[in-house]
Amino acid sequence: MMKQMQKKLRKQMAPYEKPNTMNSVWQLVNTTVPFFLLWFLAYQSLSISYVLTFAICMIAGGFLVRLFIIFHDCCHYSFFKNRLANKIFGTIAGILTLFPYSKWQHNHSVHHATSSNLDKRGTGDIWVLTVDEYLSAPPLTKFAYRVYRNPFVMFGLGPIYVFLIKNRFNRKNARLKERINTYITNISIVALVGLLGWTIGWEPFLIIQGTIFFISGSLGIWLFYVQHTFEDSYFEENENWEYVKAAVEGSSYYKLPKPLQWLTGNIGFHHVHHLSPRIPNYKLEEAHNQTYLLQNVPTITLATSLKSLQFRLWDEQAKKFVGFKDLSKKKEKNSKVHIESEL
Repeated sequence: MMKQMQKKLRKQMAPYEKPNTMNSVWQLVNTTVPFFLLWFLAYQSLSISYVLTFAICMIAGGFLVRLFIIFHDCCHYSFFKNRLANKIFGTIAGILTLFPYSKWQHNHSVHHATSSNLDKRGTGDIWVLTVDEYLSAPPLTKFAYRVYRNPFVMFGLGPIYVFLIKNRFNRKNARLKERINTYITNISIVALVGLLGWTIGWEPFLIIQGTIFFISGSLGIWLFYVQHTFEDSYFEENENWEYVKAAVEGSSYYKLPKPLQWLTGNIGFHHVHHLSPRIPNYKLEEAHNQTYLLQNVPTITLATSLKSLQFRLWDEQAKKFVGFKDLSKKKEKNSKVHIESEL
């Protein structure tokens, strides 16, 4: 019965999987034009007030997140009908967002194929340890994991490491076309940065682009984090893992206010996206609203999503995320049980 429902659910996604060229072109326009205009206004505002510059950069950072969603759709070949068009515009968007198209496309495809699979972690995902793995890990691993999971590191230093450093290098065993795409992206970024730095000056450029980069990078990592790190998420070992359950139960519906939903390209409907990556972002909401079986998926809001910051480990027994404090309580409880059993 469950298998039939899952098959029906995937079949119901099919009508939404075809991109509309006019919608895609319009989204490109209403994303890139405001972004470049805001960048210019931020530059002009430097002579007026740094506070005003920061406010403008915050909005521009939101539009850069929206541009990343376009890049993301291109990687899934869901933004344009033509695969070459997806690759061309995806590569351009990748230059502006500091992501190499072909490399990220590979890693993200692996993420979709293995999301919530405990036996296939490590590519395109966030580092997650189970309670048992953490307890049996050596001290150095525990320390590294605690540092990695610290919000300041994940959302503060994370964008610097991922966007500026990790994205600049090819993955091991990458094919020639993928390597060339990364080289083209890196050369284009250097050329663009050099041109802007030479034209307007390095200090204004670093103030504006640095602020936009940090805001958009932190938001991007937060979105990816919260869409898979919520209390009653879904994780299973490979033998029990199911793609549809991983999509619907292991990816959240992040219910955002309409302006934020628009800026983030509807990526809050992450359960729909994982169910069918071929659905363009502008059809995700409709697919959710028109599908009865998706009305009771795990839902989080801006307020409840903050609770995700305390989740650190996956408890395989309780089937939920727990924090380090919960782990301490669990260890104390187990110790008491052990002492009582000896008495």
